[in-house]
Amino acid sequence: MKPAMPGKILPQPNADTRPFWDFCRRHELRFQKCAACGHLRWPASFLCPMCYEKAAEWVQSEGKGTVYSYVVYHQAFHPAFAGDIPYVTAVIALEEGPHFLSAIVGCAPEAVHCGMPVELTWEDVGEGFSLPKFKPIQQR
Repeated sequence: MKPAMPGKILPQPNADTRPFWDFCRRHELRFQKCAACGHLRWPASFLCPMCYEKAAEWVQSEGKGTVYSYVVYHQAFHPAFAGDIPYVTAVIALEEGPHFLSAIVGCAPEAVHCGMPVELTWEDVGEGFSLPKFKPIQQR
């Protein structure tokens, strides 16, 4: 694991999100599944937004999806990101249903497009955190 990203804000887990970040540390992308209606909820919360049930289990995502929407940043809005310019932030429509905000890595920003198939990859950033990111699925 490399040292923490200098100047970049790390996640601040709370009672609802701590399990999510614990799973990420093990390179497992997991979401809460409502025990009553089966809705996969993201972000993690204390109750289901569909039926208001509190009981849920954590289920693992396969980590595959498509780019639903994205933005290419050409300006650093925080000095800690200046070395990353340009970078892509995208909404990923995961195959299981949730839409997940993350970074696209492993390709030029101009190669990113809506509908692009992507898969999960991990960046170990130190202080016990691993960040889920996505990269293009290589076509064979």
